[in-house]
Amino acid sequence: MRGDRLISILLALQSHGRMTAKELAEKLEVSERTIYRDMEALSGTGIPVFAERGKNGGWSLLEDYQTDLTGLKESEIRALFVSPSPHLLDDLGLTRTSEEARNKLIASLPSVYRKNAIGVWNRIHIDMRSWRGQKEKTASFEVLKQSIWKENKLKIVYQRADGDTDERIVAPLGLVAKGDLWYLIAFKENGDIRNYRASRVHHAELLVETFVRPENFDLAEYWNSSTKTFIKNLPSYEVRVEAAPSIVSRLSFTGRFARILDIGAETSEGWIPVILSFDTEAEAAGYLLGFSDQLKIIEPAVLRSKILQMAENTVEFYR
Repeated sequence: MRGDRLISILLALQSHGRMTAKELAEKLEVSERTIYRDMEALSGTGIPVFAERGKNGGWSLLEDYQTDLTGLKESEIRALFVSPSPHLLDDLGLTRTSEEARNKLIASLPSVYRKNAIGVWNRIHIDMRSWRGQKEKTASFEVLKQSIWKENKLKIVYQRADGDTDERIVAPLGLVAKGDLWYLIAFKENGDIRNYRASRVHHAELLVETFVRPENFDLAEYWNSSTKTFIKNLPSYEVRVEAAPSIVSRLSFTGRFARILDIGAETSEGWIPVILSFDTEAEAAGYLLGFSDQLKIIEPAVLRSKILQMAENTVEFYR
């Protein structure tokens, strides 16, 4: 167990250059005291690890030191060879490169593991596309891809949520795939970090002006934090209904933005209590009206009146 941890520390330092004891402890899920003991053990075996004090200090290896570790555990081989999403690799222009890298990795493995590695690709496949396969057009995606590898500012023409467009100058930090949608993560001119839906970037131009990328910026950490904040701030309109048993299983498969919060036990009258959440009242009304007499609203009462009026308007329209 300790041997695996020492190898993990060595590989982490080779990958990141310098890491604090706290960062290593969090990554390996041990105490900082354990990390200090491990560093003494590594140093005792002749590995050139050293510590730097101060605000930007930490543990690191002597410059240009590389270890020739080739041993991989079976679980690690499986993790490496799980197939990435093919259409995302295609978006990035990395499909062929990924296949070549996979073949090189397979060739480098001991023969006892090679067959197992190849088998992973035939047992697990990740497809993040929607069932209908509708893909958003991203006219400037090639420029966005270029921008994340360069530290040049980017001028974009962006369509806001209200449909209007404006011109902005941003400093690109990375691209994130959410399902089959791409988002550009970038600094605004005032220093705030924002998410831009790639399909809404109508035009993008790389500028000569450069910017300094934040040394401690972590794209995955930022995205996770941004996602939690977004979900927390989503509008919520809660509705209590009673549904006919025959439609309960269909409530989540209507293609609308309905979230089921709770499903109760069937009442003596044969109805099933359900609590639903929507973004807006209008969204709730359109969704619930589609179930006709198979679903009745308990609360809020004002929504019952709204749907009744919508139904009367519909009958009058088609008369």
